[in-house]
Amino acid sequence: MKHPCTQARRLARMAGAAGLALALATASSAVLADDFPNKPLRMVVGFAPGGGADIVARLVGAKMAESLGQQVVVENRAGATGTIAADNVARSPADGYSLFLGSQSTMVVAPSLFPTLPFKPETDFEPVSQVVTMPLILVVNPALIDVKSVGELTEHIRKAGNGALSYASSGQGGPQHIAGELYAHRVGTKVTHVPYKGESAAIADVLGGHVPYMFANLPVALPHIASGKVRPLAITSLKRDPKAPEIPTLAESGFKDFEVSTWYGVFAPAKTPKPVVDKLSASIRTALEQRDMQAKLSEQGFTVVGSDSADFSRFVGAELPRWSVLIRDIGIKPE
Repeated sequence: MKHPCTQARRLARMAGAAGLALALATASSAVLADDFPNKPLRMVVGFAPGGGADIVARLVGAKMAESLGQQVVVENRAGATGTIAADNVARSPADGYSLFLGSQSTMVVAPSLFPTLPFKPETDFEPVSQVVTMPLILVVNPALIDVKSVGELTEHIRKAGNGALSYASSGQGGPQHIAGELYAHRVGTKVTHVPYKGESAAIADVLGGHVPYMFANLPVALPHIASGKVRPLAITSLKRDPKAPEIPTLAESGFKDFEVSTWYGVFAPAKTPKPVVDKLSASIRTALEQRDMQAKLSEQGFTVVGSDSADFSRFVGAELPRWSVLIRDIGIKPE
């Protein structure tokens, strides 16, 4: 049996070694953050150019480049509700040079729709900052002459019958898809979902009259509303949006508590050193504090958030179970 004093000394040495290792690791991370970045970064977007995610990535990336002193290259890897892009970044080195502009659809909806995803948002990523949020707008093609309100669209859907009418979305699992299914569920009539590879293609077919309606992101819909090419019926936030105060909410239009908003945030691969994550987060928040940046994002229909890493982590942690329950209750299945 080992003498108690000998065992105590051994434990003390082990504790000292562990403390030294931790101190060295911390110091190493701090040095890494001091040198970071010393080469261009890439921000991977899971959707096609021209959509809301692409707009945010390019605006934020350009401002981050100013404060970091390195170019931020936007890389579009569209498809599979953004999960192709997410997987690419999750498998990248955890050094802060590969970032993912994640959305609600990829990071909190897709895990409930596709249980065999090659990554897990809660374990394979470090949330850096939630950048912006925005509501969706329910818009219809003006060819639907008798549809000028949510109530009239609801009647139109019910008269058409199960599956006879269709709606467009930017892809399976996106907020437009979720909003469309939630609306159909509340109406009590099946509507055929027509998914596209990106929001630009979806709204193009609504503009062309090939699909009668969709829930569109605010920045994508506003120019077409202004030109009269689509008719707005309602917004999906619980309160009217100051950028379109004349448009009522779904909740005002007879659908109590109807709320589906989308958001974009920056994620780094898991185990990216905290000082690097903090430096990236500070860069994003500095960018979002600039008046010209806020004006550009506001013009596009976005509301600036600019959270730090800890707040964003808590937000994502709360969103995952909320959307899981909603998808289960509506009965949305992969198509």
